[in-house]
Amino acid sequence: MSWLKKRRRKKLRQRPFPPQWQDILEGTVWLYRYLPPPDRQELHGHIHVFLAEKRFEGARGLTITDEVKLAIAAQACLLLLHRETNYYPGLYSIVVYPHSYLARQRERDEVGTVREGVQPRSGESWSRGVVVLAWDAVAAGASGDLGCHNVVLHEFAHQLDYEDGVAEGSPALPSRDMYRSWSRVLGEEYRQLRLAVVQARATLLDKYGATSPAEFFAVVTEYFFMCPRSLKARHPELYEELTLYYKQDPAALVPR
Repeated sequence: MSWLKKRRRKKLRQRPFPPQWQDILEGTVWLYRYLPPPDRQELHGHIHVFLAEKRFEGARGLTITDEVKLAIAAQACLLLLHRETNYYPGLYSIVVYPHSYLARQRERDEVGTVREGVQPRSGESWSRGVVVLAWDAVAAGASGDLGCHNVVLHEFAHQLDYEDGVAEGSPALPSRDMYRSWSRVLGEEYRQLRLAVVQARATLLDKYGATSPAEFFAVVTEYFFMCPRSLKARHPELYEELTLYYKQDPAALVPR
């Protein structure tokens, strides 16, 4: 990263955070209400950088308001607290639909047959350039109305996963030891979730996480922030690995 970019970002992080923006976050982002003051201040700085560097585009007539931008930026930047970050370097544009949208899908079955069709979606994350979100799902997840589900946290976890070049459920980690521990714990938890799906057993984690290691990481990121006490109680080793990666302990902040 160039020294000019570092200097520009430092100046952005030092900007005052408008009181009206803070009011918007208080009213729209459930997790924001429980952040201690130092975390809020750090988050405000990250939001300034994020809004300066990412382009927001409204689709199907959606107007991009401060509420739209701040709800998305705050949750995306929540994943960056307490860590060195390059602010999702592969991401340039966030496209926001008013409601779920139809996206083309290609699937290969067990015998290799490729099937094409369309599927309704509330979000998707591309390896380069774009995150697509449905505003109604963003707002409902931000307020906590969807329980453990949060489309912004899910799609931006994918962006973190892409940062090491491959989306395989393991973002760039700070040490070789952590890669070993991550592989052991998340690999076993993923295996257990897939087994539960096959055996039709009830699970805390959304069974969509059994689709692939990449989806598993995105799903457990949602649960780590939105249902941290449940995740810690039911999957303590998994919770600990996420605590080490995100350098946060949301179970100590949010109410039951």
